[in-house]
Amino acid sequence: LHIHGGLAVRAAVLRALSELPGCRAAEPGEFTRRAFLNGRMDLAAVEGLADVIDAETEAQRRQAMRQLCGTLGSLVAGWRERLIEVLALLEASLDFSDERDVEDAAVDPRIPGLVAGLEQEMARHLADERRGERLRDGFTVVLAGPPNAGKSTLLNALAKRDVAIVSEIPGTTRDAIELRCDLNGLPVTFIDTAGLRETEDPLERQGVARTRAHAESADLVLWLVPSGGDPQAVSPGAGPTLRLGTKADLPGAAADVDLSISAKTGERVSMLLDRIGAAAEAALGQGDAVITRERHRQAFAEAHQSLGRALAAL
Repeated sequence: LHIHGGLAVRAAVLRALSELPGCRAAEPGEFTRRAFLNGRMDLAAVEGLADVIDAETEAQRRQAMRQLCGTLGSLVAGWRERLIEVLALLEASLDFSDERDVEDAAVDPRIPGLVAGLEQEMARHLADERRGERLRDGFTVVLAGPPNAGKSTLLNALAKRDVAIVSEIPGTTRDAIELRCDLNGLPVTFIDTAGLRETEDPLERQGVARTRAHAESADLVLWLVPSGGDPQAVSPGAGPTLRLGTKADLPGAAADVDLSISAKTGERVSMLLDRIGAAAEAALGQGDAVITRERHRQAFAEAHQSLGRALAAL
């Protein structure tokens, strides 16, 4: 029905339709569910459609479209055909070994090679460092360091707007502030955290504890060392770390750092983004992973283990 878009007209048409016997509003995802139940889409394609809807960056969209278009389904279907061939050869060897056109050996000599090839292919996909799952969740970068190191100023510079409160008073940031962005087509989440120091303030202590927890689970930690500040040791247990000298526009350059920047003037901020982008691409890829969910990984792992047992039995 092609109708006017006014609220009253739409409401009247829907009211009239609802009075028809057996007529009801479609539920969310109902047409996709019907396609799945009727064999028009496999479960991986349905999950890919959900990921297309939720995609925030180009790499996420590309990975989701690969699943929607059947990349995983086609791969698994090919493996299934090869395994059926192995089963046929194995059963022929066992049941018809006395026939002339079947090998006399108990097991067809081609079978171990076919099974080993499949096992190696599955192992290669399992050894992808979870790029597919990580791309769906995004690359996490934590801004950490002592109070007044310039973490909130850097977050505002990256966001190009005032996201966090900036103050010279130590301990201003108490809770983590997240900023999601699209960096070269990859989803990156920056987290501004409370400054690490010993304090008697119970609220600030909670913020420091959360900072340490975020640093331990981060894909990359930007450890900020202000110009003229004391180069503190990186928090124990922190993830991969980039030591970042801040406030480069002030005298007294920070020592023992990987890169010096000034969030206030923008000096070398683009270089910092390039390094973060390179780290994100190395960790996430560009949407070319086959395994994108934990369900996929568990199924691959179970199949890989079964093939290993088969090889051992052979």
